[in-house]
Amino acid sequence: MTTSNTTENVDVLIVGAGISGIGAARYLITEQPAKSFTIVEARAAAGGTWDLFRYPGIRSDSDLHTFGYEFKPWTDKEAIADAPRILDYLHETIDENGLTDHIRYQHRVVSAAWSSDDARWLVEIDRADTGERTRISANWIFCGSGYYDYDEGFTPEFEGRERFQGQIVHPQHWPENLDYAGKRVVVIGSGATAVTLLPAMADDAAHITMLQRTPTYIIPLPREDAIANALKKALGDKRGYALTRQKNVAQQRLLFELCQRFPKVARRMIRKINASQLPEGYPVDEHFNPPYNPWDQRLCVVPDSDLFRTIRKGKASIVTDRIDTFTETGILLESGEELEADIVVTATGLNLKIIGGIDLTVDGRPVSMPDTVVYRGMMLSGVPNFALAIGYTNASWTLKIGLLCEYFCQLLGYMDSHEYDSVWAVADPAMPTRPLLDFGAGYVQRALSSLPKQGPEAPWVMSMSYYADRRLLRGDVADEHLHFSGARDRASASVGA
Repeated sequence: MTTSNTTENVDVLIVGAGISGIGAARYLITEQPAKSFTIVEARAAAGGTWDLFRYPGIRSDSDLHTFGYEFKPWTDKEAIADAPRILDYLHETIDENGLTDHIRYQHRVVSAAWSSDDARWLVEIDRADTGERTRISANWIFCGSGYYDYDEGFTPEFEGRERFQGQIVHPQHWPENLDYAGKRVVVIGSGATAVTLLPAMADDAAHITMLQRTPTYIIPLPREDAIANALKKALGDKRGYALTRQKNVAQQRLLFELCQRFPKVARRMIRKINASQLPEGYPVDEHFNPPYNPWDQRLCVVPDSDLFRTIRKGKASIVTDRIDTFTETGILLESGEELEADIVVTATGLNLKIIGGIDLTVDGRPVSMPDTVVYRGMMLSGVPNFALAIGYTNASWTLKIGLLCEYFCQLLGYMDSHEYDSVWAVADPAMPTRPLLDFGAGYVQRALSSLPKQGPEAPWVMSMSYYADRRLLRGDVADEHLHFSGARDRASASVGA
């Protein structure tokens, strides 16, 4: 790989052209129009998750009134949307805000080195389109690359996998022309991907089975939000969207609090709903009764009860068991039952990869993620002028991203008005810390040791409450934990030396 001798300079470098990066760019262009910025995207297209995953039926599991941006109303009748429509929404946002010329595709950030003397990041980027390495110098980095590895999904080691004569597919790398018509399909997993695939593939497959080690809490929701559509009709898109957003934020929080405070009540309610959707005599407790409390892991949504409807029709089934080994013709379970299959889909989760795996250094010192503490859910202690965007795990991702982007722009304005060019958060070394995410999902638990930490209270927590974050991020911009510096400070230090 050749290295370019030129270095581009921008005020803000945004990493990732998914829903977080596109949102950050729109906030910058409206709230800080004097700031120059570039978006670098490792892949060949915008859209992030919604362009990467191509498996049948891929859709949101949040309503688009809260998953969409606050500044851009979701106007479709359907509140739960499929990936192509979400991609359209993101591309509309790019076009409406003139972001196309700001995006550099096939630009993968490899490393970023901060210099306190220059108050800038020097960012090394590999270009897949030209095969060269380029550099961008930026005063700020806003990392909107999400928190999972785009290159590789998680697949456990399965005994005897090599013996299987059929096809094994991971949803993250779905073959473009996979023919499953008339074939027996087994989907390993019980999360959002698995419960989406089951009804999406059932009509064409000979039969489809969801093989789960542990059940998941599943709740049906209507694909269309009748109240939202009525509000839009009565008040117009903008006002109707704003009210629907408030309604849905409150509903999401109420459900989460109910599950956390009264788990037995929530468990009974969910079981009753599930039982009403399934055939009489169906073993509900075997297949829909997780050993953990509701919202210890994310609840799965099924629009218009599509999963339950598919089971009622006999086109799909659920098996709760552990895998003993793959065989030539399928999967042998620990119970002794064998599931015959032509295609096995390993919907077994993600690999977390914080900030896209970028190697960070501050004045020549490597940044160890587990040694940092998150500040306001956006900055890392001891790392100047670096923001990362991680959304909610118990509500719509984008709700938090919007608040973070607002605060980010306010912080830039504060620094300009005080002639600062550097800011970093300083955590008390004696402050007790805990894992970044209080979430039981396997993909989170596998990666906790490599992630930043959080503290016991604000502003050092990775809050999962929209209302708490709204108070924090729309409050005072600066506090005693933020340290600022400008050219005058460096000049004074130089004279003093």
